[in-house]
Amino acid sequence: MIRFSIITITWNAAHCIQRTLDSVGGQTYQQLEHMIIDGVSTDATLQMVDAYRQQCPYPVIVSSEPDSGIYDAMNKGLKRATGDYVIFMNAGDCFHSADTLQKVAEQLDEKSLPAVIYGDTDVVNEQGEYLGKRHLSAPEKLSWHSFQKGMLVCHQAFYARTDIAQAEPYNIRYRLSGDVDWCIRVMRRAEKEGLALHNTHMVLANYLKEGLSTRHHRASLKERFQVMSHHYGLFTTICWHAWFVIRAISRKLV
Repeated sequence: MIRFSIITITWNAAHCIQRTLDSVGGQTYQQLEHMIIDGVSTDATLQMVDAYRQQCPYPVIVSSEPDSGIYDAMNKGLKRATGDYVIFMNAGDCFHSADTLQKVAEQLDEKSLPAVIYGDTDVVNEQGEYLGKRHLSAPEKLSWHSFQKGMLVCHQAFYARTDIAQAEPYNIRYRLSGDVDWCIRVMRRAEKEGLALHNTHMVLANYLKEGLSTRHHRASLKERFQVMSHHYGLFTTICWHAWFVIRAISRKLV
């Protein structure tokens, strides 16, 4: 059976971690392992995680130690993953429904696993209340070129095959947009190896609006420009960003 490795990064996340733990624990499909990589929380995060771990029928691996940032922490989880796919589900984020993983697993052929499984995302607030669809939606056919138009697939709705993901660890010199760089590199490797990217045509994740990149929006955009310039070239990136500005202005005028 297909097995999923869910990786959750935490640091003083007691205010929102329970929603994520309940979402993972409530999945009808439990061929999974859950790795919680904590940055030495000083609130009740670890106590909540321990209570969750004790009642889970699947492995819950917990570590708490200093790290060099969120992408360093993600690499720690990535190295320890043993499932067929890795899913990064941060504190406050949730699966879209209790049967999300069940439906995904039913779409897969174990004899020919795609490099990436992807879908759409809904946006929620701190209370878990639905705010709307993410403004960027997953394309019918995804490739590494797709992200020239922005991060069309949210990190939480981008399931990478573990062997591919482990061959492309996060670049820890990025502080806010390393997930964009990682997704692009995973897709580039998939293309090089002739592996498919599978569109589930499902909403896979509920994304917490106030994430790290949202709280540092300007710095995140600047770093994302650097990522895109690296992969697509400076001129192409400038052209696409000019289009982003025009699109944003048009939306405000409507």
